[in-house]
Amino acid sequence: MSALDNGVQQEFDVVVVGAGFAGMYMQHRIQQRGLSVRLYEAGSGVGGTWYWNRYPGARVDIESVEYSYSFDEELQQEWSWSERYASQPELMKYCNHVADRFDLRKNMRFDTKVVSAHYDEKMRRWTIKTSKQDTVSAKYCVLATGFLSSGSVPDFNGLQDYQGNKYLTSKWPKEEVNFNGQRVAVIGTGSSAVQSIPIIAEQAKQLYVFQRTPSFSIPARNGPLDRDYEKRVKQNYRDWRKQQRDSRGGFISVNFQAMKPNPKSAIEVSVEERLEDYEMRWRSGGLCFYSSFADLFTNQEANDTLADFIREKTKARVNDPETAELLLPKDYPIMGKRLCADTNYFETYNRDNVTLVSIKDSPIEKLTMAGLQVRDHEYKVDSIIFATGFDAVTGAIKNIEICGRDGKNLQEHWEGAPRAYLGLMSSGFPNLFFLDGPCSNGALVSPMLLSEYQVEWVDKCIDDIGMAESASLEPSLVAEDEWMEHMNEVGKDSLLHLANSWYMGANIPGKPRALLSYLGGLETYRQQCQAGRENNYERFIKSI
Repeated sequence: MSALDNGVQQEFDVVVVGAGFAGMYMQHRIQQRGLSVRLYEAGSGVGGTWYWNRYPGARVDIESVEYSYSFDEELQQEWSWSERYASQPELMKYCNHVADRFDLRKNMRFDTKVVSAHYDEKMRRWTIKTSKQDTVSAKYCVLATGFLSSGSVPDFNGLQDYQGNKYLTSKWPKEEVNFNGQRVAVIGTGSSAVQSIPIIAEQAKQLYVFQRTPSFSIPARNGPLDRDYEKRVKQNYRDWRKQQRDSRGGFISVNFQAMKPNPKSAIEVSVEERLEDYEMRWRSGGLCFYSSFADLFTNQEANDTLADFIREKTKARVNDPETAELLLPKDYPIMGKRLCADTNYFETYNRDNVTLVSIKDSPIEKLTMAGLQVRDHEYKVDSIIFATGFDAVTGAIKNIEICGRDGKNLQEHWEGAPRAYLGLMSSGFPNLFFLDGPCSNGALVSPMLLSEYQVEWVDKCIDDIGMAESASLEPSLVAEDEWMEHMNEVGKDSLLHLANSWYMGANIPGKPRALLSYLGGLETYRQQCQAGRENNYERFIKSI
């Protein structure tokens, strides 16, 4: 047992918070430099979001061969995925393989939350306290807490009165949950519900789905990974990854280079050409619509062409016209909320044991001892599943008390909206970095490639600034202000503003409505980050 485990202060060069993909890679880079590092993780193992999201049907919605590390060629070649879209258990095998392969566990502490991080201006170090009463000191602190890691449970009336089983998709039990013979309620129809509902419906005696806002969803067309396809991918990984990094979204989406981003306008092409593009992507499945016509996020008329196309496809999947009508999103632009990828989601509503309950105009009034009350009807159920989303992007960070120079509190600095130059650092908080945090573009690009790029940026920054007692770096307030102006300028014409989504923080009562992510695309974001390093970090306040 180390001094740290006995609650005695210990000094590190770097402390990393979070053992998801970004945190693990950050720790690996620090270890490669020969610096001392400690990683804290609230869960009992690696995986980050995937450690907690164990709900039935949980799987990635970006293709497995893309949703994987690219920094190590041997790792890319040795790992073989079993499915086009990896399931949560397989993703966990991959994460554990990475942790073992790069000897990460020796510097990790699990079942430990970071509760506070205070900057000592005299020592120019961060003092970090944990839920285990440990106090450690670090020159640099890296928050790899993830943008979808803090689950949200609405404060329902009577939440404590309900006597049945309660489950949260974002914090699912480790042990297997069987709904055979049960009456089950699912609250929410976002991505986790879209994935879990078809599987739960196969077990449950009766399933009630309570929907406030329907989701646009595309068939994933998941299946075993074709080995010839995998072989071609591995032979061309280097070129393919370059295409990803140079693209808007950071992923190519299927068919091995056959589906590149479409630079055209959906309005300017002929109807025939537009439908050909949409049909091709529909047949391929998954999220490849994100790389369709360039103006889908900024032009309502263009967006409507895709929304209408998907609505017609959705109608054909549901037998009952009234149910189909309820399942069609009409109040927000397609992709204004996270687009879902499903396996038989809409077809599930054709089952006799599945009932859709719209709560858009008549919300759930309360939870009773036996179920849920909507209007004058009580739905008696044995289990309730809260598929109610996340306090996205900032939720996990705000759970840590963070104080920078002059005792400035980060949440006060972020009052109204988060502020972070390049999405990496905030003014007044020296040597504190965010990965997959606010004001970067994690919401709309491949999280794997973004994480890798940000980790490499932070790693080089730590190497440039060094470990001298006086070493510190923070963005100037002017640089931070200009980045926020640029971010808002880039995003001002986006149709995301028209949806009440987690992109805008609008899914959490009381959370300030603000665009949380940079919409300039991955390639532009990389260029901006590189510019931030120019002239020896001229946009920063630096001491070496």
